[in-house]
Amino acid sequence: MCGIAGILKLDRTTAAPAEVLERMLQSIYHRGPDEDGRLFDEELAMGMRRLSIIDLADGQQPIFDESGRYAVIFNGEIYNYRELRQELIGRGHTLKTHSDTEVIVHLYEEQGPDCLEQLRGMFGIAVWDKRERKLFIARDRMGIKPLYYAIKNNSLIFGSEIKALLVHPDVDAALDLRGLSNYLSLKYIPSPGTLFEEIQSIPPGHFLIAQNGRIEIKRYWNISYAKPHSIKSEAEYIDEAAELIRESVKLRLRSDVPFGAFLSGGVDSSTIVAFMAEQMSEPVTTFSVGFGEGDELPYAKLVADRFGCDHHTLNITAADFIEHAETVLWHMDQPIADQATVATLMVAKLARQHVKMVLTGEGGDELFAGYARYAGERFSPYTRWLPNWAGRIIRSGARRLPGMRRGKLALHALTTGNEAQRFANWFPMFNDETKRQLLTERMSDYREGAADIFAHHLGECDAREPLDRMLYVDSKLWLPDFLLLRGDKLTMANSLEARIPLLDHKLVEFAARLPTKYKLHRGDRKYLLKRVAERMLPSEIIHRRKQGFPIPIDRWLRNEARPLMRDMLSQESLQRRGLFNPQFVETLMQQHESGYADNTTELWGLVSLEIWMRRMIDEDAGP
Repeated sequence: MCGIAGILKLDRTTAAPAEVLERMLQSIYHRGPDEDGRLFDEELAMGMRRLSIIDLADGQQPIFDESGRYAVIFNGEIYNYRELRQELIGRGHTLKTHSDTEVIVHLYEEQGPDCLEQLRGMFGIAVWDKRERKLFIARDRMGIKPLYYAIKNNSLIFGSEIKALLVHPDVDAALDLRGLSNYLSLKYIPSPGTLFEEIQSIPPGHFLIAQNGRIEIKRYWNISYAKPHSIKSEAEYIDEAAELIRESVKLRLRSDVPFGAFLSGGVDSSTIVAFMAEQMSEPVTTFSVGFGEGDELPYAKLVADRFGCDHHTLNITAADFIEHAETVLWHMDQPIADQATVATLMVAKLARQHVKMVLTGEGGDELFAGYARYAGERFSPYTRWLPNWAGRIIRSGARRLPGMRRGKLALHALTTGNEAQRFANWFPMFNDETKRQLLTERMSDYREGAADIFAHHLGECDAREPLDRMLYVDSKLWLPDFLLLRGDKLTMANSLEARIPLLDHKLVEFAARLPTKYKLHRGDRKYLLKRVAERMLPSEIIHRRKQGFPIPIDRWLRNEARPLMRDMLSQESLQRRGLFNPQFVETLMQQHESGYADNTTELWGLVSLEIWMRRMIDEDAGP
């Protein structure tokens, strides 16, 4: 696990600046405090910071092939590296280390970009071909590892974090208004965009090739929901799912350092801990966070006791939340409207005191249909025939009702336009109508919602059933640009590696092919995964309401965090930006403070944005 960064002078008239690369690597020191490495070759300068997990003694990067033609730097893990290593040796390659990094350079030597098909893992990869003067950069299939780039003044600048690119003197920290508009609609910024005008994200499942001054980006993998001709029995699907999860967990237990697991007490993380306990001879070390009331700690303890885990817990207070807000946003590089970021940062900090790597339960909801919106979408056939005027009346009436945030959002989605518009409006930060009220004339060109983004992805989806189409767009948007971004940035902020067994691409492909009745079964969400879990977990874990991180931020914004909110969203601050209507924001705050409405998502999203702009736009983005 590492962070990578580099500079390629596209015109080849000058050498890449070594001193700039050094500053870029220093900006991501937290991703790899154990070692660093770098390669300078005329127009190229690239390097990495290493968090050593596998082959601690000999895994230094960059690593070269036998001829010295190819060099690789790498962020992530290749879990099937042992099998690949033996195959390469059998084909006559000489490997000098036992690291997963080395198999990449030899596979690229043989197969070029097609080598990505052989890799099971999470990665941001850069391979330099010294003879052809060609740079190859690739991101893993699901987007677990981030990878950014900018093209400025005939230079390609890339790195694992945006802050590394901002160190480069040619890259400006200018706010991208299209990215801001998408953030306000979705709670996150969908790739390939970012909140910076000059910086792009390489989308999941894509690679970039730079050669002879030209840059080309191509997709190498996509999720297919095409169903097999032969349908298996439910018992056979349960067995296959269990075996795929077992194998995925087994591969991710390959480590030369102590490891553990995040345990929320939900089905996903509890299932991962159960499979870990099945395969380990010593107790699983687990980590959970709570908030003093109404949290999931009792459920996490139930699972930890069931499997004899070495269990560690931490309670987070409002003071913790306020204290760490800016730190979180600096590490995230760009905001997401999520109250769980501080909790993620702090549970990672707790874990790092005991282990260097953890397994997490991310991905189960997007594979097996775990969110309420998947069940809610079943009602869309009954509302899509409503006349436009009827939909407007329903939405207008719902807005006037106190409370009922989720219900109002569901009504808005179900009575809104076509498929792409409907998907974009399931639990946004600001829906299409409130977004228009929020934005000033300066933002008049950016008042539309994000339906075009959903339409783009739906156009690339081969699924026919509405549930699968919804799962597809969530796997392309919500999962990589919200959940996985949060997980990567905030674990690596603590020099902690996070591995995600449920997102092994073989398991993802299996889940995509499943008949939808094994994902959403008569309103029972995540049906098949629960059937697997029933073999191992107490019923109290499986058959309970999904909570996520139940942070009481709604109450904190009325009390302890109110001064922070009022400072960040003051009339003076809003007028200085010129982006948002101060009166509309004041109404949101008054409604929330009085208890008339729960505007937590909108208010925390705006507070996070202002903290981020003060730190990353107004100031130097350095640590």
